[in-house]
Amino acid sequence: MHSSLTVAPARRRPAARVWRDRLPGIVMGGPAVLVFVAMFIVPMILAFVLSLTDWNGYSLNFTFIGFENYTEVFRNPRTVDAAIFTAVVAFFGTVLCNGVGLALAALIAGPGRTNTLMRTIFFYPYIISALIIGFLWSAILAPEGAVNELLGHLGIPAVPFLTEVGFAKASVILTIVWSHFGFNMILFLAGIKSVPTEYYEAATVDGASRWQQFRAVTLPLIAPVFTVNLVLTLVGLLKVYDVVLALTDGGPAASTQTIVYQILKDSFAQSRLGFGAAQAVILLLVTAVLGLAVTFARRGAEKKVAA
Repeated sequence: MHSSLTVAPARRRPAARVWRDRLPGIVMGGPAVLVFVAMFIVPMILAFVLSLTDWNGYSLNFTFIGFENYTEVFRNPRTVDAAIFTAVVAFFGTVLCNGVGLALAALIAGPGRTNTLMRTIFFYPYIISALIIGFLWSAILAPEGAVNELLGHLGIPAVPFLTEVGFAKASVILTIVWSHFGFNMILFLAGIKSVPTEYYEAATVDGASRWQQFRAVTLPLIAPVFTVNLVLTLVGLLKVYDVVLALTDGGPAASTQTIVYQILKDSFAQSRLGFGAAQAVILLLVTAVLGLAVTFARRGAEKKVAA
């Protein structure tokens, strides 16, 4: 006796019904896609096309010169120096912003009015315009600024915060860190607040100290927040220029010029929009590669911690 099982073929929905089901998502997501294309994709394509020309930004005439602007980017010593300083700012700024932000978040994560006040104070610099911060610290650190005036009254020689290359670079980096770490602190605070208290109670029962709880409980559970902070800080610092503009204006001897500062200077002060566009395209690619690399590296570390 033979028995056979027949499986009914899957019924295909009519194409009209499929599109009718997808229509609400298309309608709701369409405006966001259009804005993304108009504000990001189209300008990026135009920047690439512009980078292949010698347009000065004023004349209606320009010539396509191929990849000459790109080759000049790597041969131009000013651009190379600006890229190196940008890398230094991005590296040390990212490390310090996240280190200071995490330390402060751990210290003031508890309840109480004092902790609430401290959170407000530490976060406040982040909401101030970067240009205002640059001018503020320029007035404080200038040769005749507040700090050197105070040192003079104490009989201590003036410190060249903004006039000596090493001091100027350190001043720029520390000013940027001062203006950014509040954002990192808030994200770390949100991550710490999301950790269930049961983990800390169990660790306390096991006799773990506060430091051991922080290392074994808090850090692994806020690993995704760490990834977000690293990527956002790194990408943001690769584009910094406003603090530099207000604090040192790229000096002394062009030692504190960042790559975005250099792009703006070449594009508008030197009337070389094609060359500036080439630098911008390269910066975009480098930023994307570094952002993705940090994201994938941190996700790998998160999986190891979770395992």
